[in-house]
Amino acid sequence: MKVILNVRVLCILAAILLPITGGWTSVLAAEPASEGIAVQEASASAARTTTFGEKLAQIWEGTGLYGFLQKENVGDSDPSHSKGLLPRGLGQLVMILVGLGLIYLAIAKQFEPLLLLPIGFGGLLANIPFAGIAEPGGFLFLIYQFGIQTGLFPLIIFMGVGAMTDFGPLLANPKTALLGAAAQFGIFTTLIGALALSHVFPGIHFNLQDAASIGIIGGADGPTAIFLASKLSPRLLGSIAVAAYSYMALVPIIQPPIMRLLTTSAERQIEMKQLRHVSKVEKICFPLMVLLLCALLLPSAAPLIGALMFGNLARECGVVQRLSDTMQNALVNIVTIMLGLSVGSKLAADKFLNGETLGILILGMVAFGIGTASGILLAKLMNVFSKEKINPLLGSAGVSAVPMAARVTNKVGLSYNPQNFLLMHAMGPNVAGVIGSAVAAGVLLALCG
Repeated sequence: MKVILNVRVLCILAAILLPITGGWTSVLAAEPASEGIAVQEASASAARTTTFGEKLAQIWEGTGLYGFLQKENVGDSDPSHSKGLLPRGLGQLVMILVGLGLIYLAIAKQFEPLLLLPIGFGGLLANIPFAGIAEPGGFLFLIYQFGIQTGLFPLIIFMGVGAMTDFGPLLANPKTALLGAAAQFGIFTTLIGALALSHVFPGIHFNLQDAASIGIIGGADGPTAIFLASKLSPRLLGSIAVAAYSYMALVPIIQPPIMRLLTTSAERQIEMKQLRHVSKVEKICFPLMVLLLCALLLPSAAPLIGALMFGNLARECGVVQRLSDTMQNALVNIVTIMLGLSVGSKLAADKFLNGETLGILILGMVAFGIGTASGILLAKLMNVFSKEKINPLLGSAGVSAVPMAARVTNKVGLSYNPQNFLLMHAMGPNVAGVIGSAVAAGVLLALCG
Protein backbone atom coordinates (compact mmCIF):
# COMPACT_ATOMS: atom_id res chain seq x y z
CA MET A 1 0.00 0.00 0.00
CA LYS A 2 2.87 2.34 0.86
CA VAL A 3 4.56 1.46 -2.35
CA ILE A 4 1.47 2.46 -4.32
CA LEU A 5 1.21 5.75 -2.44
CA ASN A 6 4.90 6.50 -3.10
CA VAL A 7 4.44 5.88 -6.81
CA ARG A 8 1.46 8.27 -6.88
CA VAL A 9 3.44 10.92 -5.04
CA LEU A 10 6.30 10.58 -7.51
CA CYS A 11 3.92 10.94 -10.43
CA ILE A 12 2.38 14.10 -8.96
CA LEU A 13 5.82 15.60 -8.35
CA ALA A 14 6.87 14.76 -11.86
CA ALA A 15 3.75 16.42 -13.27
CA ILE A 16 4.54 19.57 -11.27
CA LEU A 17 8.29 19.71 -11.91
CA LEU A 18 8.40 18.91 -15.65
CA PRO A 19 6.58 22.10 -16.79
CA ILE A 20 8.74 24.12 -14.45
CA THR A 21 11.98 22.63 -15.69
CA GLY A 22 10.68 22.94 -19.26
CA GLY A 23 9.85 26.58 -18.65
CA TRP A 24 13.31 27.19 -17.27
CA THR A 25 14.81 25.39 -20.19
CA SER A 26 12.85 27.57 -22.62
CA VAL A 27 13.89 30.68 -20.72
CA LEU A 28 17.52 29.60 -20.86
CA ALA A 29 17.18 28.89 -24.56
CA ALA A 30 15.37 32.17 -25.25
CA GLU A 31 18.48 34.27 -25.44
CA PRO A 32 20.15 32.44 -28.33
CA ALA A 33 16.79 32.13 -30.13
CA SER A 34 16.20 35.86 -29.93
CA GLU A 35 19.73 36.44 -31.12
CA GLY A 36 18.99 34.21 -34.15
CA ILE A 37 15.80 36.14 -34.93
CA ALA A 38 17.67 39.42 -34.71
CA VAL A 39 20.34 38.11 -37.06
CA GLN A 40 17.67 36.94 -39.54
CA GLU A 41 15.90 40.31 -39.45
CA ALA A 42 19.19 42.10 -40.01
CA SER A 43 20.05 39.91 -43.00
CA ALA A 44 16.53 40.39 -44.46
CA SER A 45 16.86 44.14 -44.07
CA ALA A 46 20.21 44.01 -45.84
CA ALA A 47 18.66 41.92 -48.61
CA ARG A 48 15.89 44.46 -49.00
CA THR A 49 18.47 47.19 -49.18
CA THR A 50 20.49 45.40 -51.83
CA THR A 51 17.48 44.55 -54.05
CA PHE A 52 15.90 48.02 -54.06
CA GLY A 53 17.85 48.94 -57.17
CA GLU A 54 16.82 45.65 -58.76
CA LYS A 55 13.17 46.46 -58.05
CA LEU A 56 13.57 49.79 -59.81
CA ALA A 57 15.18 47.97 -62.72
CA GLN A 58 12.25 45.53 -62.87
CA ILE A 59 9.78 48.44 -62.97
CA TRP A 60 11.75 50.06 -65.81
CA GLU A 61 12.00 46.78 -67.72
CA GLY A 62 8.22 46.40 -67.54
CA THR A 63 7.49 49.70 -69.25
CA GLY A 64 6.54 50.01 -72.88
CA LEU A 65 9.39 52.45 -73.49
CA TYR A 66 11.89 49.79 -72.47
CA GLY A 67 10.11 47.30 -74.75
CA PHE A 68 10.46 49.61 -77.75
CA LEU A 69 14.22 49.85 -77.10
CA GLN A 70 14.78 46.10 -76.99
CA LYS A 71 15.56 43.71 -79.82
CA GLU A 72 13.43 41.01 -78.18
CA ASN A 73 10.88 41.04 -75.38
CA VAL A 74 12.21 39.86 -72.02
CA GLY A 75 11.17 36.28 -71.39
CA ASP A 76 9.96 35.80 -74.94
CA SER A 77 10.78 32.21 -75.87
CA ASP A 78 9.02 32.14 -79.21
CA PRO A 79 11.74 31.71 -81.85
CA SER A 80 9.48 33.11 -84.57
CA HIS A 81 9.71 36.54 -82.99
CA SER A 82 13.28 36.98 -84.16
CA LYS A 83 12.45 36.54 -87.85
CA GLY A 84 11.25 40.08 -88.53
CA LEU A 85 13.07 42.51 -90.77
CA LEU A 86 13.49 44.97 -87.87
CA PRO A 87 14.43 44.56 -84.20
CA ARG A 88 11.30 43.62 -82.27
CA GLY A 89 10.96 46.88 -80.33
CA LEU A 90 11.54 49.07 -83.37
CA GLY A 91 9.19 46.89 -85.42
CA GLN A 92 6.45 47.33 -82.82
CA LEU A 93 6.90 51.10 -82.92
CA VAL A 94 6.70 51.09 -86.72
CA MET A 95 3.53 48.99 -86.69
CA ILE A 96 1.92 51.28 -84.12
CA LEU A 97 2.52 54.14 -86.56
CA VAL A 98 0.94 52.01 -89.30
CA GLY A 99 -2.09 51.40 -87.06
CA LEU A 100 -2.40 55.13 -86.39
CA GLY A 101 -2.20 55.73 -90.14
CA LEU A 102 -5.11 53.33 -90.75
CA ILE A 103 -7.15 55.05 -88.04
CA TYR A 104 -6.37 58.43 -89.65
CA LEU A 105 -7.60 57.17 -93.03
CA ALA A 106 -10.78 55.85 -91.39
CA ILE A 107 -11.62 59.03 -89.47
CA ALA A 108 -10.17 61.90 -91.49
CA LYS A 109 -10.52 60.49 -95.02
CA GLN A 110 -13.47 58.17 -94.29
CA PHE A 111 -11.91 55.31 -96.28
CA GLU A 112 -14.15 52.42 -95.25
CA PRO A 113 -14.09 53.27 -91.53
CA LEU A 114 -16.04 50.12 -90.63
CA LEU A 115 -12.99 48.13 -91.73
CA LEU A 116 -9.99 50.38 -91.14
CA LEU A 117 -10.93 51.63 -87.66
CA PRO A 118 -11.07 48.19 -85.96
CA ILE A 119 -8.13 46.89 -88.02
CA GLY A 120 -5.99 49.88 -87.10
CA PHE A 121 -6.94 49.72 -83.43
CA GLY A 122 -6.30 45.98 -83.38
CA GLY A 123 -2.84 46.74 -84.76
CA LEU A 124 -2.22 49.15 -81.86
CA LEU A 125 -3.26 46.54 -79.29
CA ALA A 126 -1.15 43.83 -80.90
CA ASN A 127 2.06 45.90 -80.72
CA ILE A 128 1.93 47.04 -77.10
CA PRO A 129 5.10 45.56 -75.54
CA PHE A 130 4.61 42.90 -72.87
CA ALA A 131 0.79 43.14 -73.06
CA GLY A 132 0.38 39.84 -74.93
CA ILE A 133 -3.05 40.81 -76.24
CA ALA A 134 -2.50 39.02 -79.55
CA GLU A 135 -0.43 36.20 -78.03
CA PRO A 136 -1.83 32.86 -76.77
CA GLY A 137 -4.20 33.65 -73.91
CA GLY A 138 -4.87 37.23 -75.02
CA PHE A 139 -8.43 38.19 -75.96
CA LEU A 140 -7.59 39.05 -79.58
CA PHE A 141 -5.86 35.69 -79.95
CA LEU A 142 -8.99 33.93 -78.66
CA ILE A 143 -11.28 35.87 -81.03
CA TYR A 144 -8.96 35.08 -83.94
CA GLN A 145 -8.95 31.37 -83.14
CA PHE A 146 -12.71 31.22 -82.68
CA GLY A 147 -13.84 33.23 -85.69
CA ILE A 148 -11.13 33.44 -88.33
CA GLN A 149 -9.09 30.27 -87.94
CA THR A 150 -12.28 28.20 -88.04
CA GLY A 151 -13.67 30.16 -91.01
CA LEU A 152 -16.86 31.04 -89.11
CA PHE A 153 -16.71 34.83 -89.40
CA PRO A 154 -16.46 34.84 -93.23
CA LEU A 155 -19.61 32.75 -93.53
CA ILE A 156 -21.55 35.05 -91.20
CA ILE A 157 -20.28 38.09 -93.12
CA PHE A 158 -21.43 36.48 -96.38
CA MET A 159 -24.85 35.91 -94.81
CA GLY A 160 -25.06 39.60 -93.96
CA VAL A 161 -23.81 40.63 -97.42
CA GLY A 162 -26.53 38.49 -98.99
CA ALA A 163 -29.18 40.14 -96.81
CA MET A 164 -27.95 43.61 -97.82
CA THR A 165 -27.52 42.90 -101.54
CA ASP A 166 -30.06 43.52 -104.26
CA PHE A 167 -29.41 41.18 -107.19
CA GLY A 168 -31.93 43.12 -109.26
CA PRO A 169 -29.31 45.07 -111.30
CA LEU A 170 -27.61 41.82 -112.25
CA LEU A 171 -30.90 40.19 -113.26
CA ALA A 172 -31.92 43.29 -115.21
CA ASN A 173 -28.70 43.30 -117.22
CA PRO A 174 -27.26 39.75 -117.13
CA LYS A 175 -24.36 40.48 -119.47
CA THR A 176 -22.70 42.51 -116.71
CA ALA A 177 -22.06 39.16 -115.02
CA LEU A 178 -19.27 38.72 -117.57
CA LEU A 179 -17.52 41.75 -116.09
CA GLY A 180 -17.64 40.16 -112.66
CA ALA A 181 -16.19 36.96 -114.11
CA ALA A 182 -13.42 38.82 -115.93
CA ALA A 183 -12.30 40.51 -112.73
CA GLN A 184 -11.42 37.08 -111.31
CA PHE A 185 -8.63 36.81 -113.87
CA GLY A 186 -6.31 38.46 -111.36
CA ILE A 187 -6.74 35.50 -109.00
CA PHE A 188 -5.25 32.92 -111.34
CA THR A 189 -2.58 35.28 -112.68
CA THR A 190 -1.34 35.96 -109.16
CA LEU A 191 -1.36 32.24 -108.33
CA ILE A 192 1.25 31.76 -111.06
CA GLY A 193 3.11 34.86 -109.88
CA ALA A 194 3.34 33.54 -106.30
CA LEU A 195 4.87 30.28 -107.50
CA ALA A 196 7.33 32.20 -109.66
CA LEU A 197 8.26 34.49 -106.76
CA SER A 198 9.29 31.47 -104.69
CA HIS A 199 11.84 30.52 -107.32
CA VAL A 200 13.24 34.04 -107.69
CA PHE A 201 13.70 34.84 -103.98
CA PRO A 202 15.19 31.99 -101.91
CA GLY A 203 13.87 33.43 -98.63
CA ILE A 204 10.24 33.07 -99.78
CA HIS A 205 8.67 29.62 -99.98
CA PHE A 206 5.13 29.43 -101.38
CA ASN A 207 3.71 26.04 -102.35
CA LEU A 208 0.63 25.53 -104.53
CA GLN A 209 -1.77 25.87 -101.58
CA ASP A 210 -0.06 29.08 -100.45
CA ALA A 211 -0.15 30.49 -103.98
CA ALA A 212 -3.87 29.72 -104.32
CA SER A 213 -4.61 31.43 -101.00
CA ILE A 214 -2.60 34.50 -102.03
CA GLY A 215 -4.22 34.67 -105.46
CA ILE A 216 -7.73 34.94 -104.02
CA ILE A 217 -6.78 38.42 -102.75
CA GLY A 218 -7.27 39.53 -106.36
CA GLY A 219 -11.00 39.08 -105.92
CA ALA A 220 -10.96 41.89 -103.32
CA ASP A 221 -13.17 39.77 -101.09
CA GLY A 222 -11.95 39.56 -97.51
CA PRO A 223 -14.33 36.84 -96.26
CA THR A 224 -13.54 34.62 -99.24
CA ALA A 225 -9.79 35.13 -98.78
CA ILE A 226 -10.04 34.20 -95.10
CA PHE A 227 -12.20 31.16 -95.80
CA LEU A 228 -9.86 29.77 -98.45
CA ALA A 229 -6.66 30.52 -96.52
CA SER A 230 -8.05 28.79 -93.41
CA LYS A 231 -8.53 25.65 -95.49
CA LEU A 232 -5.39 25.67 -97.65
CA SER A 233 -2.72 27.76 -95.92
CA PRO A 234 -3.41 28.49 -92.24
CA ARG A 235 0.16 29.70 -91.63
CA LEU A 236 -0.39 32.63 -94.02
CA LEU A 237 -3.92 33.36 -92.85
CA GLY A 238 -3.06 36.50 -90.90
CA SER A 239 -1.03 38.14 -93.66
CA ILE A 240 -3.60 37.26 -96.33
CA ALA A 241 -6.46 38.62 -94.21
CA VAL A 242 -4.62 41.89 -93.59
CA ALA A 243 -3.76 42.27 -97.29
CA ALA A 244 -7.30 41.46 -98.48
CA TYR A 245 -9.06 43.84 -96.10
CA SER A 246 -6.48 46.57 -96.56
CA TYR A 247 -6.98 46.56 -100.33
CA MET A 248 -10.76 46.40 -99.93
CA ALA A 249 -10.63 49.51 -97.77
CA LEU A 250 -8.21 51.29 -100.14
CA VAL A 251 -10.35 50.78 -103.25
CA PRO A 252 -10.91 54.58 -103.56
CA ILE A 253 -7.15 55.07 -103.83
CA ILE A 254 -6.13 52.06 -105.92
CA GLN A 255 -8.81 51.85 -108.61
CA PRO A 256 -9.26 55.41 -110.03
CA PRO A 257 -5.72 55.64 -111.56
CA ILE A 258 -6.22 52.28 -113.30
CA MET A 259 -9.65 53.35 -114.53
CA ARG A 260 -8.30 56.59 -115.99
CA LEU A 261 -5.32 54.86 -117.55
CA LEU A 262 -7.36 52.31 -119.49
CA THR A 263 -10.31 54.46 -120.63
CA THR A 264 -10.72 57.60 -122.68
CA SER A 265 -12.66 60.66 -121.57
CA ALA A 266 -15.42 59.83 -124.08
CA GLU A 267 -15.75 56.29 -122.77
CA ARG A 268 -16.09 57.50 -119.18
CA GLN A 269 -19.01 59.71 -120.23
CA ILE A 270 -21.08 56.92 -121.79
CA GLU A 271 -24.53 57.01 -120.20
CA MET A 272 -26.35 53.79 -119.40
CA LYS A 273 -30.06 53.27 -119.99
CA GLN A 274 -32.40 52.82 -117.09
CA LEU A 275 -32.61 49.21 -115.93
CA ARG A 276 -35.83 47.24 -116.32
CA HIS A 277 -37.98 46.33 -113.35
CA VAL A 278 -37.18 42.93 -111.83
CA SER A 279 -40.13 41.05 -110.33
CA LYS A 280 -40.25 39.61 -106.85
CA VAL A 281 -40.56 36.08 -108.23
CA GLU A 282 -37.30 36.49 -110.13
CA LYS A 283 -35.53 37.74 -107.01
CA ILE A 284 -36.81 34.80 -104.95
CA CYS A 285 -35.94 32.18 -107.54
CA PHE A 286 -32.46 33.51 -108.23
CA PRO A 287 -30.76 32.54 -104.92
CA LEU A 288 -32.38 29.11 -105.00
CA MET A 289 -31.25 28.49 -108.57
CA VAL A 290 -27.67 29.62 -107.84
CA LEU A 291 -27.49 27.35 -104.79
CA LEU A 292 -28.80 24.35 -106.70
CA LEU A 293 -26.30 24.93 -109.52
CA CYS A 294 -23.52 25.19 -106.96
CA ALA A 295 -24.65 21.93 -105.33
CA LEU A 296 -24.64 20.16 -108.69
CA LEU A 297 -21.43 21.57 -110.16
CA LEU A 298 -19.17 22.85 -107.37
CA PRO A 299 -20.03 21.59 -103.86
CA SER A 300 -16.73 22.93 -102.47
CA ALA A 301 -18.10 26.48 -102.87
CA ALA A 302 -21.38 25.61 -101.15
CA PRO A 303 -20.50 27.10 -97.71
CA LEU A 304 -19.87 30.58 -99.13
CA ILE A 305 -22.57 30.48 -101.81
CA GLY A 306 -25.05 28.95 -99.36
CA ALA A 307 -24.51 31.64 -96.73
CA LEU A 308 -24.76 34.40 -99.36
CA MET A 309 -27.93 33.04 -100.94
CA PHE A 310 -29.62 32.32 -97.61
CA GLY A 311 -29.15 35.95 -96.57
CA ASN A 312 -30.48 37.15 -99.93
CA LEU A 313 -33.50 34.83 -99.81
CA ALA A 314 -34.35 36.13 -96.32
CA ARG A 315 -34.24 39.65 -97.77
CA GLU A 316 -36.35 39.01 -100.85
CA CYS A 317 -39.01 36.60 -99.60
CA GLY A 318 -40.58 39.27 -97.35
CA VAL A 319 -41.80 36.89 -94.62
CA VAL A 320 -38.79 36.91 -92.27
CA GLN A 321 -38.10 40.61 -92.00
CA ARG A 322 -36.79 40.28 -88.45
CA LEU A 323 -34.20 37.73 -89.51
CA SER A 324 -33.21 39.85 -92.49
CA ASP A 325 -32.85 42.97 -90.33
CA THR A 326 -30.74 41.06 -87.80
CA MET A 327 -28.41 39.75 -90.51
CA GLN A 328 -28.11 43.20 -92.09
CA ASN A 329 -27.48 45.08 -88.87
CA ALA A 330 -26.82 43.52 -85.46
CA LEU A 331 -25.23 40.26 -86.56
CA VAL A 332 -22.97 41.64 -89.28
CA ASN A 333 -21.98 44.62 -87.09
CA ILE A 334 -20.91 42.39 -84.20
CA VAL A 335 -18.91 40.11 -86.47
CA THR A 336 -17.35 43.09 -88.28
CA ILE A 337 -16.05 44.46 -84.97
CA MET A 338 -14.52 41.16 -83.92
CA LEU A 339 -13.21 40.37 -87.39
CA GLY A 340 -11.58 43.78 -87.76
CA LEU A 341 -9.87 43.59 -84.36
CA SER A 342 -8.64 40.05 -84.93
CA VAL A 343 -7.34 40.91 -88.42
CA GLY A 344 -5.57 43.89 -86.88
CA SER A 345 -3.97 41.56 -84.34
CA LYS A 346 -1.97 40.09 -87.22
CA LEU A 347 -0.30 43.46 -87.68
CA ALA A 348 2.06 42.44 -84.87
CA ALA A 349 5.58 43.38 -85.94
CA ASP A 350 7.10 39.91 -85.64
CA LYS A 351 4.33 38.38 -87.75
CA PHE A 352 3.95 41.17 -90.30
CA LEU A 353 7.39 42.62 -90.95
CA ASN A 354 8.92 39.66 -92.74
CA GLY A 355 9.72 38.71 -96.32
CA GLU A 356 6.70 36.50 -96.91
CA THR A 357 4.22 39.13 -95.73
CA LEU A 358 5.77 41.80 -97.91
CA GLY A 359 5.64 39.38 -100.84
CA ILE A 360 1.95 38.75 -100.13
CA LEU A 361 1.23 42.49 -100.04
CA ILE A 362 2.98 43.03 -103.37
CA LEU A 363 1.24 40.06 -105.00
CA GLY A 364 -2.11 41.15 -103.58
CA MET A 365 -1.69 44.60 -105.06
CA VAL A 366 -0.80 43.08 -108.42
CA ALA A 367 -3.80 40.74 -108.25
CA PHE A 368 -6.13 43.61 -107.39
CA GLY A 369 -4.80 45.73 -110.22
CA ILE A 370 -5.10 42.90 -112.75
CA GLY A 371 -8.66 42.15 -111.63
CA THR A 372 -9.65 45.80 -112.05
CA ALA A 373 -7.96 46.07 -115.44
CA SER A 374 -9.46 42.79 -116.71
CA GLY A 375 -13.01 43.95 -116.08
CA ILE A 376 -12.40 47.29 -117.83
CA LEU A 377 -10.74 45.68 -120.85
CA LEU A 378 -13.56 43.15 -121.25
CA ALA A 379 -16.11 45.98 -121.19
CA LYS A 380 -14.17 47.72 -123.98
CA LEU A 381 -14.10 44.45 -125.93
CA MET A 382 -17.85 43.98 -125.49
CA ASN A 383 -18.42 47.45 -126.91
CA VAL A 384 -16.70 46.35 -130.13
CA PHE A 385 -19.35 43.67 -130.76
CA SER A 386 -22.38 45.23 -129.08
CA LYS A 387 -24.69 47.93 -130.41
CA GLU A 388 -25.68 48.99 -126.90
CA LYS A 389 -22.53 50.44 -125.44
CA ILE A 390 -21.37 49.74 -121.90
CA ASN A 391 -19.47 52.31 -119.90
CA PRO A 392 -16.06 50.61 -119.41
CA LEU A 393 -15.86 52.00 -115.89
CA LEU A 394 -18.39 49.34 -114.92
CA GLY A 395 -15.71 46.72 -115.46
CA SER A 396 -13.77 47.99 -112.45
CA ALA A 397 -16.76 47.14 -110.26
CA GLY A 398 -16.31 43.46 -111.15
CA VAL A 399 -14.06 42.99 -108.13
CA SER A 400 -16.21 41.85 -105.26
CA ALA A 401 -15.56 44.71 -102.85
CA VAL A 402 -19.26 45.40 -102.21
CA PRO A 403 -20.37 48.16 -102.40
CA MET A 404 -17.09 50.10 -102.35
CA ALA A 405 -16.13 49.32 -105.95
CA ALA A 406 -19.59 50.31 -107.23
CA ARG A 407 -19.43 53.61 -105.35
CA VAL A 408 -15.97 54.38 -106.76
CA THR A 409 -17.23 53.64 -110.28
CA ASN A 410 -20.15 56.00 -109.76
CA LYS A 411 -17.91 58.73 -108.34
CA VAL A 412 -15.44 58.60 -111.24
CA GLY A 413 -18.30 58.59 -113.77
CA LEU A 414 -19.90 61.64 -112.16
CA SER A 415 -16.60 63.51 -112.20
CA TYR A 416 -16.66 63.40 -116.04
CA ASN A 417 -20.42 63.67 -116.54
CA PRO A 418 -22.57 65.04 -113.69
CA GLN A 419 -25.64 63.33 -115.20
CA ASN A 420 -23.99 59.91 -115.47
CA PHE A 421 -25.28 57.96 -112.49
CA LEU A 422 -23.66 54.53 -112.68
CA LEU A 423 -24.24 53.21 -109.16
CA MET A 424 -27.13 50.84 -109.86
CA HIS A 425 -25.52 49.66 -113.10
CA ALA A 426 -22.23 49.05 -111.28
CA MET A 427 -23.98 46.90 -108.69
CA GLY A 428 -24.59 44.27 -111.39
CA PRO A 429 -20.91 43.39 -111.97
CA ASN A 430 -20.19 44.08 -108.31
CA VAL A 431 -22.51 41.37 -106.98
CA ALA A 432 -21.46 39.13 -109.88
CA GLY A 433 -17.93 39.55 -108.59
CA VAL A 434 -19.00 38.32 -105.15
CA ILE A 435 -20.43 35.16 -106.69
CA GLY A 436 -17.42 34.86 -108.99
CA SER A 437 -14.87 35.06 -106.17
CA ALA A 438 -16.79 32.43 -104.18
CA VAL A 439 -16.83 30.17 -107.24
CA ALA A 440 -13.10 30.77 -107.79
CA ALA A 441 -12.45 29.85 -104.17
CA GLY A 442 -14.43 26.65 -104.63
CA VAL A 443 -12.44 25.76 -107.75
CA LEU A 444 -9.12 26.36 -105.98
CA LEU A 445 -10.28 24.39 -102.95
CA ALA A 446 -11.28 21.47 -105.17
CA LEU A 447 -7.99 21.54 -107.11
CA CYS A 448 -5.52 22.30 -104.31
CA GLY A 449 -7.24 21.03 -101.19
